[in-house]
Amino acid sequence: MAQHEVVRLPAWRRRVLLVVVLMGFAVLLGRSVYLQSTHKVFLQKEGDARYSRPLVLPAHRGMITDRHGSPLAISTPVESIWANPSDVQMTPRQLQQLAGLLDLKSADIQKKLSNQQREFAYLKRRVSPALANQVMGLGIPGIFMQREYRRYYPAAEVAAHLVGFTGVDGDGKEGFELAQQDWLSGKAGSRRVIKDRQGRIVDDLEAVKVPQDGRDLVLSIDSKIQYLAYRELLAAVKAHKAKAGAAVVLDAKTGEVLAMVNVPTYNPNNPVKLEGRARNRAVVDIFEPGSTLKPFTAAAALDLGTYRADTQIETAPGFFKVGRATIRDVHPQGLISVAEVIQKSSNVGAAKMGLSMQPQHLWGVFNQLGLGRPTNIGFPGEASGKLRAYKSWRPIEQATMSYGYGISLTLLQLARAYTVFANQGELLPVSLVKLKQPALGQQIFTARTTSSVLSMMEMAVQAGGTAPKAQIAGYRVAGKTGTAHKLGAEGYEGKRYVSSFVGMAPASNPRLIMAVMIDDPSNGQHYGGAVAAPVFSGVMAPALRLLGIPQDAPNNNIVIPPEQAVEVKEMV
Repeated sequence: MAQHEVVRLPAWRRRVLLVVVLMGFAVLLGRSVYLQSTHKVFLQKEGDARYSRPLVLPAHRGMITDRHGSPLAISTPVESIWANPSDVQMTPRQLQQLAGLLDLKSADIQKKLSNQQREFAYLKRRVSPALANQVMGLGIPGIFMQREYRRYYPAAEVAAHLVGFTGVDGDGKEGFELAQQDWLSGKAGSRRVIKDRQGRIVDDLEAVKVPQDGRDLVLSIDSKIQYLAYRELLAAVKAHKAKAGAAVVLDAKTGEVLAMVNVPTYNPNNPVKLEGRARNRAVVDIFEPGSTLKPFTAAAALDLGTYRADTQIETAPGFFKVGRATIRDVHPQGLISVAEVIQKSSNVGAAKMGLSMQPQHLWGVFNQLGLGRPTNIGFPGEASGKLRAYKSWRPIEQATMSYGYGISLTLLQLARAYTVFANQGELLPVSLVKLKQPALGQQIFTARTTSSVLSMMEMAVQAGGTAPKAQIAGYRVAGKTGTAHKLGAEGYEGKRYVSSFVGMAPASNPRLIMAVMIDDPSNGQHYGGAVAAPVFSGVMAPALRLLGIPQDAPNNNIVIPPEQAVEVKEMV
């Protein structure tokens, strides 16, 4: 076998090759030094952009509860699926599987991922942890999940107008979710981590910034009374084919709101197509109260000393001319006492009492009662109502204000004003948040005056009064009906009404106050005693027993059964 000759390169070629190799190493070494010194920051940023991610640590939103701790709004953990479009790599089959899990169209997902310049794009918010794990199980690079919280409202429609709801980003949109956003929301934390292309965390780069959870909010609401009020109000609105309704229940001794309900309502767990349903009518809508204002006119007159409960007022022949205007009663009563003016709800009698006072005095009483001014209860959008300056009053306006026309207020303002009759003339502030101790009130009338007017309102609920359907077995009740024409674009509308009732029980020592307003009943009945008073009775009877408030009357105290009650109609 022939031996191969060894080919040797010339010495000069070996030297050239060695120089080229050394020069290559030198270039690489120089480039390395250059990149790690001059372009170090740039390279780190590029590396971070591909693998380093800021990880948001969401704060837990505070819970909203009723006065007994029953949850009205709680946060449950959910996951959101997001992607870094430039990192996403998936097969057509994976795209189809992803679309199926997220209940999206494949084209919609591709559209979300089309902008390769973006580093963050949500694919779907607030999915269950189990579904999120299924998505991550597909193993698609560039798709991640992020912990968030979703708000859940156990009371749903019953407390919707009070609690409100949050948007997709967790910010309050209505009710106390909006009003107490800062208190409830807390502050999110964060940390920066390194993730591999599968979305798995492989290292922490920065220390954790601990999230600050939101604080809980305890409302004054009693969930059981809230439900009772909602049930009865809803039934009344349906039965009378009304446009809407609202009701407020107050603790007569503290001013705390135990219930505040509205119909129509909505489900805050799925707040779509609200179309005005989110409006808390008890706080943001104003209306003319009608005859529910007469007890305050009587109290103002009694406090001046110009009238007593048994003072006689001539109401014959059933009408009273003030200038060119005429004030009328439905049924002429003739000569009646101040107490009977309230019992029978005489417009003529109330107007004569109102006109006997100086405008400044009557205005001062209404103003002190908080009419025309917001209650400052802390609810967003609260209306102030309207009470015009007394200097602009004409005699007919002063007369009509005496029985609740020409003045507008909210249902909450009306309920609050009635606290003077439950507390010997002292007006209490109202609260939607549970109080640690009762707030101080303001003395408006004397105790003697309010005791006298309370007795008059008790007569209004008995046989011969305008509200026998407000009676409650085992309890004495005091209250006043109201029926007012609705004000339209061209003045008062003849066949449209606002029906109302405000009452309290037990009348011997009032513990609960309830105000009811039914807007535009259209099923044949419109007087407050027929439309609103039964709502009061339906709520107050079980509420008094629920709270363990002792009876102050025998069980057979109802003089006329509600189904047989003949209503004494008031002029509207």
